[in-house]
Amino acid sequence: MRGEEGFVEVDGYRVWYRRAGEGGVPLLILHGGPGAGHDYLDPLGALAEDREVVFYDQLGCGRSDQPDDTSLWRIERFVAEVDAVRDALGLERVHLLGQSWGGWLAIEYMLSRPRGVVGLVLASTSASIPQFVAEAERLKAALPPEVYETMLRYEASGEFHHPKYEAAVMEFYRRHLCRLDPLPEPLLRSVNNLEGNPVYETMNGPNEFFVIGNLKDWDRTDRLGEIDAPTLITVGRHDEITPACAESIHRGIPGSELRVFEQSAHVAHLEETEAYLRTVADFLTRAEGGSTS
Repeated sequence: MRGEEGFVEVDGYRVWYRRAGEGGVPLLILHGGPGAGHDYLDPLGALAEDREVVFYDQLGCGRSDQPDDTSLWRIERFVAEVDAVRDALGLERVHLLGQSWGGWLAIEYMLSRPRGVVGLVLASTSASIPQFVAEAERLKAALPPEVYETMLRYEASGEFHHPKYEAAVMEFYRRHLCRLDPLPEPLLRSVNNLEGNPVYETMNGPNEFFVIGNLKDWDRTDRLGEIDAPTLITVGRHDEITPACAESIHRGIPGSELRVFEQSAHVAHLEETEAYLRTVADFLTRAEGGSTS
Protein backbone atom coordinates (compact mmCIF):
# COMPACT_ATOMS: atom_id res chain seq x y z
CA MET A 1 0.00 0.00 0.00
CA ARG A 2 1.43 3.34 -1.05
CA GLY A 3 2.23 5.79 1.74
CA GLU A 4 3.58 9.31 1.74
CA GLU A 5 3.80 12.24 4.11
CA GLY A 6 5.15 15.74 3.91
CA PHE A 7 4.16 19.39 3.96
CA VAL A 8 2.31 21.76 1.66
CA GLU A 9 2.61 25.53 1.90
CA VAL A 10 -0.52 27.45 2.91
CA ASP A 11 -0.43 31.19 3.62
CA GLY A 12 3.34 30.98 3.94
CA TYR A 13 3.16 28.24 6.60
CA ARG A 14 3.72 24.48 6.47
CA VAL A 15 0.68 22.19 6.67
CA TRP A 16 1.44 18.53 7.29
CA TYR A 17 -0.29 15.76 5.33
CA ARG A 18 -0.23 11.99 5.02
CA ARG A 19 -1.66 9.97 2.17
CA ALA A 20 -2.11 6.20 2.13
CA GLY A 21 -3.43 3.71 -0.39
CA GLU A 22 -4.16 4.24 -4.04
CA GLY A 23 -6.94 3.95 -6.57
CA GLY A 24 -10.55 5.01 -6.35
CA VAL A 25 -11.68 8.52 -5.57
CA PRO A 26 -9.48 9.84 -2.72
CA LEU A 27 -11.00 10.52 0.69
CA LEU A 28 -9.84 13.79 2.28
CA ILE A 29 -10.41 13.90 6.04
CA LEU A 30 -11.17 17.10 7.95
CA HIS A 31 -10.45 16.66 11.65
CA GLY A 32 -12.20 18.19 14.62
CA GLY A 33 -11.28 20.56 17.39
CA PRO A 34 -10.70 23.15 16.09
CA GLY A 35 -7.09 22.28 16.83
CA ALA A 36 -7.31 18.56 17.64
CA GLY A 37 -5.15 17.31 14.79
CA HIS A 38 -5.83 14.18 12.78
CA ASP A 39 -4.58 11.64 15.36
CA TYR A 40 -7.93 10.45 16.77
CA LEU A 41 -9.12 9.70 13.22
CA ASP A 42 -6.26 7.29 12.48
CA PRO A 43 -8.59 4.23 12.34
CA LEU A 44 -10.12 5.68 9.17
CA GLY A 45 -6.82 4.84 7.50
CA ALA A 46 -8.23 1.31 7.09
CA LEU A 47 -10.39 2.70 4.28
CA ALA A 48 -7.16 2.88 2.24
CA GLU A 49 -7.73 -0.76 1.29
CA ASP A 50 -10.14 0.52 -1.38
CA ARG A 51 -8.95 4.05 -2.15
CA GLU A 52 -6.43 6.71 -1.29
CA VAL A 53 -7.03 8.30 2.13
CA VAL A 54 -5.54 11.72 2.88
CA PHE A 55 -5.13 13.13 6.38
CA TYR A 56 -3.80 16.58 7.18
CA ASP A 57 -3.30 18.65 10.31
CA GLN A 58 -4.95 22.02 9.92
CA LEU A 59 -2.69 25.00 10.53
CA GLY A 60 -2.13 25.62 14.22
CA CYS A 61 -2.14 22.03 15.41
CA GLY A 62 -0.49 18.64 15.27
CA ARG A 63 2.53 18.44 12.97
CA SER A 64 1.66 21.63 11.09
CA ASP A 65 3.14 25.03 11.88
CA GLN A 66 1.63 26.75 14.91
CA PRO A 67 1.85 30.53 14.40
CA ASP A 68 0.86 32.78 17.28
CA ASP A 69 -1.29 35.12 15.15
CA THR A 70 -4.82 34.58 16.46
CA SER A 71 -6.30 36.55 13.54
CA LEU A 72 -5.67 33.40 11.46
CA TRP A 73 -8.22 31.35 13.37
CA ARG A 74 -11.31 32.04 11.28
CA ILE A 75 -13.52 29.58 9.44
CA GLU A 76 -12.98 31.42 6.14
CA ARG A 77 -9.22 30.79 6.35
CA PHE A 78 -9.75 27.08 7.01
CA VAL A 79 -12.13 26.86 4.03
CA ALA A 80 -9.40 28.33 1.82
CA GLU A 81 -6.94 25.85 3.35
CA VAL A 82 -9.04 22.92 2.11
CA ASP A 83 -8.73 24.22 -1.44
CA ALA A 84 -5.00 24.84 -0.98
CA VAL A 85 -4.43 21.26 0.21
CA ARG A 86 -6.52 19.85 -2.65
CA ASP A 87 -4.62 21.91 -5.21
CA ALA A 88 -1.20 21.02 -3.81
CA LEU A 89 -1.97 17.29 -3.72
CA GLY A 90 -3.80 17.15 -7.05
CA LEU A 91 -7.13 16.08 -5.55
CA GLU A 92 -9.36 17.07 -8.47
CA ARG A 93 -12.08 14.54 -7.62
CA VAL A 94 -12.46 13.79 -3.94
CA HIS A 95 -14.69 12.55 -1.16
CA LEU A 96 -14.78 14.69 2.00
CA LEU A 97 -15.26 13.40 5.55
CA GLY A 98 -15.61 16.06 8.23
CA GLN A 99 -15.87 15.04 11.88
CA SER A 100 -17.18 17.41 14.59
CA TRP A 101 -15.61 20.83 13.83
CA GLY A 102 -14.46 19.20 10.60
CA GLY A 103 -18.13 18.78 9.72
CA TRP A 104 -18.81 22.48 10.28
CA LEU A 105 -15.82 23.19 8.06
CA ALA A 106 -17.08 20.73 5.43
CA ILE A 107 -20.52 22.38 5.36
CA GLU A 108 -18.98 25.84 5.00
CA TYR A 109 -16.68 24.51 2.29
CA MET A 110 -19.54 22.92 0.35
CA LEU A 111 -21.43 26.22 0.43
CA SER A 112 -18.51 27.76 -1.49
CA ARG A 113 -19.59 25.49 -4.39
CA PRO A 114 -16.30 23.60 -4.88
CA ARG A 115 -15.84 21.38 -7.90
CA GLY A 116 -15.15 17.68 -7.88
CA VAL A 117 -16.68 16.61 -4.54
CA VAL A 118 -18.07 13.15 -5.27
CA GLY A 119 -19.36 12.27 -1.79
CA LEU A 120 -19.65 13.96 1.60
CA VAL A 121 -19.62 12.36 5.07
CA LEU A 122 -20.68 14.57 7.98
CA ALA A 123 -19.72 12.79 11.18
CA SER A 124 -20.96 13.80 14.66
CA THR A 125 -21.55 17.40 13.68
CA SER A 126 -24.26 20.01 13.28
CA ALA A 127 -25.30 22.81 10.96
CA SER A 128 -25.84 25.22 13.85
CA ILE A 129 -23.67 26.08 16.83
CA PRO A 130 -26.69 27.51 18.73
CA GLN A 131 -28.53 24.21 18.28
CA PHE A 132 -25.49 22.25 19.43
CA VAL A 133 -25.08 24.46 22.51
CA ALA A 134 -28.77 24.07 23.38
CA GLU A 135 -28.54 20.29 23.01
CA ALA A 136 -25.35 20.17 25.11
CA GLU A 137 -27.12 22.16 27.82
CA ARG A 138 -29.92 19.59 27.78
CA LEU A 139 -27.38 16.78 28.20
CA LYS A 140 -25.66 18.66 31.01
CA ALA A 141 -28.97 19.11 32.84
CA ALA A 142 -29.48 15.33 32.71
CA LEU A 143 -26.23 14.68 34.61
CA PRO A 144 -26.38 13.85 38.32
CA PRO A 145 -27.59 17.01 40.13
CA GLU A 146 -24.34 17.55 42.04
CA VAL A 147 -22.32 17.36 38.80
CA TYR A 148 -24.60 19.78 36.97
CA GLU A 149 -24.64 22.22 39.87
CA THR A 150 -20.83 22.18 40.00
CA MET A 151 -20.64 22.98 36.29
CA LEU A 152 -23.07 25.86 36.59
CA ARG A 153 -21.27 27.31 39.62
CA TYR A 154 -17.85 27.43 38.01
CA GLU A 155 -19.15 28.52 34.61
CA ALA A 156 -20.86 31.47 36.32
CA SER A 157 -17.55 32.50 37.91
CA GLY A 158 -15.50 31.78 34.79
CA GLU A 159 -13.27 29.27 36.60
CA PHE A 160 -13.04 26.82 33.73
CA HIS A 161 -9.77 25.31 34.94
CA HIS A 162 -10.79 24.73 38.55
CA PRO A 163 -10.18 21.05 39.43
CA LYS A 164 -13.79 20.55 40.52
CA TYR A 165 -15.08 21.99 37.27
CA GLU A 166 -12.70 19.88 35.20
CA ALA A 167 -13.83 16.78 37.11
CA ALA A 168 -17.45 17.59 36.29
CA VAL A 169 -16.57 18.11 32.64
CA MET A 170 -14.89 14.70 32.59
CA GLU A 171 -18.16 13.12 33.72
CA PHE A 172 -19.86 14.72 30.73
CA TYR A 173 -17.10 13.51 28.41
CA ARG A 174 -17.36 9.93 29.73
CA ARG A 175 -21.01 9.91 28.72
CA HIS A 176 -21.01 11.99 25.55
CA LEU A 177 -17.49 12.25 24.10
CA CYS A 178 -16.21 8.68 24.28
CA ARG A 179 -17.74 5.80 26.23
CA LEU A 180 -14.65 3.57 26.07
CA ASP A 181 -12.57 3.00 29.20
CA PRO A 182 -9.65 3.46 28.95
CA LEU A 183 -9.75 6.12 26.25
CA PRO A 184 -8.15 4.96 22.98
CA GLU A 185 -4.58 6.07 22.46
CA PRO A 186 -5.30 8.03 19.22
CA LEU A 187 -7.92 10.07 21.09
CA LEU A 188 -5.51 10.82 23.92
CA ARG A 189 -3.04 12.20 21.38
CA SER A 190 -5.66 14.59 20.05
CA VAL A 191 -6.68 15.60 23.58
CA ASN A 192 -3.03 16.51 24.20
CA ASN A 193 -3.05 18.60 21.02
CA LEU A 194 -5.91 20.66 22.45
CA GLU A 195 -4.18 21.53 25.73
CA GLY A 196 -3.90 25.32 25.70
CA ASN A 197 -4.40 25.36 21.93
CA PRO A 198 -5.14 28.95 20.80
CA VAL A 199 -7.08 27.76 17.74
CA TYR A 200 -9.55 25.94 19.99
CA GLU A 201 -9.80 28.74 22.52
CA THR A 202 -10.20 31.46 19.85
CA MET A 203 -12.80 29.68 17.74
CA ASN A 204 -14.58 27.47 20.27
CA GLY A 205 -13.93 28.32 23.90
CA PRO A 206 -12.77 26.60 27.10
CA ASN A 207 -14.44 23.22 26.45
CA GLU A 208 -16.62 21.21 24.10
CA PHE A 209 -19.99 22.63 25.04
CA PHE A 210 -19.29 26.13 26.36
CA VAL A 211 -18.83 27.90 23.03
CA ILE A 212 -17.86 31.55 23.43
CA GLY A 213 -15.34 31.84 20.59
CA ASN A 214 -15.86 33.32 17.13
CA LEU A 215 -17.90 30.28 16.00
CA LYS A 216 -20.63 30.86 18.58
CA ASP A 217 -23.17 32.33 16.14
CA TRP A 218 -22.35 30.10 13.17
CA ASP A 219 -25.55 28.64 11.66
CA ARG A 220 -26.02 27.31 8.13
CA THR A 221 -29.29 25.42 8.68
CA ASP A 222 -31.19 27.54 6.16
CA ARG A 223 -28.57 26.94 3.45
CA LEU A 224 -28.23 23.16 3.65
CA GLY A 225 -30.39 22.76 0.56
CA GLU A 226 -27.55 24.24 -1.49
CA ILE A 227 -25.45 21.09 -0.89
CA ASP A 228 -26.02 18.74 -3.81
CA ALA A 229 -23.30 16.12 -3.30
CA PRO A 230 -24.40 12.68 -2.07
CA THR A 231 -24.22 12.96 1.71
CA LEU A 232 -23.97 10.50 4.60
CA ILE A 233 -24.59 11.80 8.12
CA THR A 234 -23.33 9.71 11.05
CA VAL A 235 -23.94 10.24 14.75
CA GLY A 236 -23.66 8.35 18.03
CA ARG A 237 -26.81 7.72 20.02
CA HIS A 238 -25.09 9.31 23.07
CA ASP A 239 -23.25 11.99 21.07
CA GLU A 240 -22.53 15.40 22.55
CA ILE A 241 -23.56 16.75 19.12
CA THR A 242 -26.83 14.92 19.41
CA PRO A 243 -28.98 12.94 16.98
CA ALA A 244 -31.31 15.96 16.93
CA CYS A 245 -28.48 17.95 15.32
CA ALA A 246 -27.93 15.15 12.81
CA GLU A 247 -31.65 15.08 12.00
CA SER A 248 -31.56 18.80 11.23
CA ILE A 249 -28.81 18.19 8.66
CA HIS A 250 -30.66 15.17 7.27
CA ARG A 251 -33.81 17.22 6.74
CA GLY A 252 -31.86 20.04 5.15
CA ILE A 253 -29.73 18.17 2.58
CA PRO A 254 -31.89 16.61 -0.14
CA GLY A 255 -31.39 12.86 -0.54
CA SER A 256 -28.99 12.58 2.40
CA GLU A 257 -28.62 9.39 4.43
CA LEU A 258 -28.48 9.15 8.22
CA ARG A 259 -26.88 6.39 10.28
CA VAL A 260 -27.09 6.34 14.10
CA PHE A 261 -24.51 4.21 15.96
CA GLU A 262 -26.34 2.95 19.02
CA GLN A 263 -23.33 2.17 21.25
CA SER A 264 -21.38 5.35 20.53
CA ALA A 265 -20.96 8.88 21.77
CA HIS A 266 -18.96 11.42 19.73
CA VAL A 267 -16.36 9.13 18.14
CA ALA A 268 -18.21 6.20 16.56
CA HIS A 269 -15.17 5.43 14.40
CA LEU A 270 -13.38 4.52 17.66
CA GLU A 271 -16.30 3.11 19.63
CA GLU A 272 -17.82 0.93 16.86
CA THR A 273 -14.91 0.83 14.44
CA GLU A 274 -15.82 -2.15 12.24
CA ALA A 275 -19.42 -1.09 11.71
CA TYR A 276 -18.36 2.49 11.08
CA LEU A 277 -15.77 1.55 8.47
CA ARG A 278 -18.26 -0.72 6.68
CA THR A 279 -20.87 2.02 6.61
CA VAL A 280 -18.53 4.66 5.21
CA ALA A 281 -16.88 2.31 2.70
CA ASP A 282 -20.27 1.24 1.36
CA PHE A 283 -21.45 4.83 1.05
CA LEU A 284 -18.31 5.98 -0.78
CA THR A 285 -18.60 3.12 -3.26
CA ARG A 286 -22.25 3.92 -3.93
CA ALA A 287 -21.53 7.63 -4.26
CA GLU A 288 -18.95 6.89 -6.93
CA GLY A 289 -21.43 4.66 -8.75
CA GLY A 290 -24.28 7.15 -8.50
CA SER A 291 -26.48 4.77 -6.50
CA THR A 292 -26.98 6.70 -3.26
CA SER A 293 -30.51 7.58 -2.20
